[in-house]
Amino acid sequence: MTKNGKTLTARGVKPICTFQQKFKSTYLFGAFSPINGDSLQLILPWCNAENFQVFLDTLSNRNPEEFKIMVLDNGAFHKAKKLKIPENIALVFLPPYSQYKRQFTNLIFESIEKLEKFLCGLVENTTVTEINSICKYNYIFFDTFWTSI
Repeated sequence: MTKNGKTLTARGVKPICTFQQKFKSTYLFGAFSPINGDSLQLILPWCNAENFQVFLDTLSNRNPEEFKIMVLDNGAFHKAKKLKIPENIALVFLPPYSQYKRQFTNLIFESIEKLEKFLCGLVENTTVTEINSICKYNYIFFDTFWTSI
C-alpha cells in the first residue's frame, strides 16, 4: 500500500478489539419447547456423537410420553451413523443458528470455568418469552398434526 509515494507497512497496526491466542472449548447443547417454554440445556466437554447421544437420551427421558421434534444444523455429529435416535424424538435439519453466539462475541475468558459460568448465566436468564419469540409459530397451534391443544 502506498501513500504520497511512500510504501506503508503493517507495523503499528493493532486489532480493533482484544483477543486471546489460547484455545479451550466447551459446548452447550440445548432444546426448547415452543409450546410450553420447557427447555433442557447441558454443558458438555466435547462436541461429538457420544455427547450428543447423552443429550438425546436425557431429553428423551424428560417427559418420555411427549414426542419431540428437534431442529438442528448440519453438524456431522448430529448425523453420526452410530447415534440411536430415541423413538420419541425426530430430527429435522436446517441451517445453523445460535441464540447465544452474539452474547459473547469478542469477549475473553480467563478459563473454561469462567466461560461455563457465563454460559450458565445466559441459560438461567433465558425466559419463556424469549424461547417463544425464537421458536413459537402459530402453525404449531393450529395444525392438528403438531398438537391436540
